[in-house]
Amino acid sequence: MNKEIAVIFDMDGVICHTNPYHSLAFREFFAKWNLSPTEEEFAKHMFGKSNSYILSHFFNRPVSGKELSVLENEKEALFRKIYEPHIEPIAGLIDFINELKGHDVKLGVATSAPCENLDLILKKLPLRDKMSSILASEDVKKHKPNPEVHLKSAHNLGVPPERCIVFEDSYSGVTAALNAGMKVVGVLTSHTATELPPCSLYINDYLDISYKTLGNI
Repeated sequence: MNKEIAVIFDMDGVICHTNPYHSLAFREFFAKWNLSPTEEEFAKHMFGKSNSYILSHFFNRPVSGKELSVLENEKEALFRKIYEPHIEPIAGLIDFINELKGHDVKLGVATSAPCENLDLILKKLPLRDKMSSILASEDVKKHKPNPEVHLKSAHNLGVPPERCIVFEDSYSGVTAALNAGMKVVGVLTSHTATELPPCSLYINDYLDISYKTLGNI
């Protein structure tokens, strides 16, 4: 590739396969409120969504302000406790990132998850020093599918949106990247290709993707 590019990774379902553990945490959390969401409801209304959206949807009323902060902190602390012993990257990710760094690709993380969740994973995996932009839920005013987090990432990385490639696994995440004018690689950890908006490429993991692959999308 002759032009500089940037690669932006979502976190949940893209760096780590966290969604099954989010489901466990939400099930335990919602049980306190006598709520029992189905797997289909989780897939449609949890993966890739902000906690404000998730809680408002399942409580069937707006959840914001101090109440949102209290409930979000409770659920996310539960998630971190459940997930911490199981943290591992999606297959092939670390080698892929090292290859990208070897080609001077600028890298970033753009997640709808809280900073504490992101920090937990970045403490366990050798990624933080490779990322030139790290953004979580608290760093933006509007969440996916709004493109703010991706556009802010591109600004931080000093690369125009059209030269950015985003790895996302959820409908809202893919939509956000497309709304930002970026190319998208759909990571099929949470959804099938037909359940996502059209992406430039789809992968199950990072074992068969390389820097050269990115030049062809």
